[in-house]
Amino acid sequence: MGRKRTIDREAVLDAAQRVVQRDGVAKLTLDAVAAEAGISKASVLYDYKTKPALMRAMVERKIAAEEMRVDRIRAALGDTPNAAVRTRIAAGSDAATEDDQAFTLCLAAAMAQNSDLRHPICSRLGETISEIQATSESPNGALLAFLSLEGLKLMEYFGVYRFDPEDRRQLLEEIGWLVDQAP
Repeated sequence: MGRKRTIDREAVLDAAQRVVQRDGVAKLTLDAVAAEAGISKASVLYDYKTKPALMRAMVERKIAAEEMRVDRIRAALGDTPNAAVRTRIAAGSDAATEDDQAFTLCLAAAMAQNSDLRHPICSRLGETISEIQATSESPNGALLAFLSLEGLKLMEYFGVYRFDPEDRRQLLEEIGWLVDQAP
């Protein structure tokens, strides 16, 4: 029987995220993560054999955390018509933080180096779009609303443009209006 595992996978991913946010994805190495977490490189290798495996785990964890947040919002909305897209709009009411921006920029750089990192994002995005189209009373309007929301979020996440809070609130309200339109 082997030794009991004492290294927390979440702590390793937290350390990896700190390295990426502080130093950038180019400086993300298994050695750097081990040093940041205060553990041996062998401990990092046990769960994440390669840098791409570590990055993929970071992406999957970010997706899972966002989906948990979206699920809580959906539960609070109850039987709201067009719940799939309205949930996403409600989830988009929070502007991107500096940590969100840093992670997004590093993730984009990582995806440029390794296209396999796009798979979990593409998969989840495809599922979301399919759900919105299948459950909306006006699928085209709901899809336009979702695409508008994602455009707004991407501008913020990439630090390209940030609306003042009142303008942003108004835009989200108008994006919500698109849901019921039949273009």
